[in-house]
Amino acid sequence: MTDPTPSFQVSTATGEVDLLAAQRLRYDVFVTELGAAGPMVDHENRLECDRFDAHAAHFILRDTNRAANDQVIGVYRVMTNAAADAAGQFYCEDEYDLTCLRNSGCRLLELGRSCLHRDYRGGPAMMHLWAALADFVTKEGIDLLFGVASFHGTDVQALAAPLSLLHARHLAPPKLRVTAKPPGAQAMDLIATENIDRVAAMRATPALIKAYLRLGGLVGQGAFVDHDFNTVDICLILPTDAVNALPRRPTPEGAV
Repeated sequence: MTDPTPSFQVSTATGEVDLLAAQRLRYDVFVTELGAAGPMVDHENRLECDRFDAHAAHFILRDTNRAANDQVIGVYRVMTNAAADAAGQFYCEDEYDLTCLRNSGCRLLELGRSCLHRDYRGGPAMMHLWAALADFVTKEGIDLLFGVASFHGTDVQALAAPLSLLHARHLAPPKLRVTAKPPGAQAMDLIATENIDRVAAMRATPALIKAYLRLGGLVGQGAFVDHDFNTVDICLILPTDAVNALPRRPTPEGAV
């Protein structure tokens, strides 16, 4: 963690300066660290951006003890039903059939582009973003959260254990079971349940996915191989009980 002790502040992006700061952090994490590519990556200006940014809301986490031009250390992008209608679709509808969610009658919120500066991972930073998300959920009357979360790399066989465990233990019920679309669709039940090394599988599962699962998150049917982003994606669904379990206040500094 950086020194001095971080002083966290969360706000919603209100203009181009905020959005560009979010897109620069996304570039550092998704492109520089994780090797994402694609038509909307602006390498010249070091921005990771797409057409959904203009319609979404962006939660921005700052450490105000950093230099004034380098304070944005966390980002969360969210899209309501109305934002998706304006954009023509939810972001993850390129990867998943969301018909069951759209027909559920629930007020939906798509979560995406979640990232933290590398110096702030494993500490309380994400909890500050989640507290802001919880406030937004309450204000907007959101019933159900969903979005894709990613494993790094596109070697599905290397991820067979965690994918199989997610399918075996956390598969959403049929009424919420979104399904991966071809051509990127990939089965998740790659190993028989009795043969899964559960400890190793959980170790191979990214921290953000495990955090969603602790809230009661469920997964859709099938994974999606995203070669542009160099990831294998799953669709996580957080129904009403999980929405209500969102932290309403940050944990104490230094908590994990």
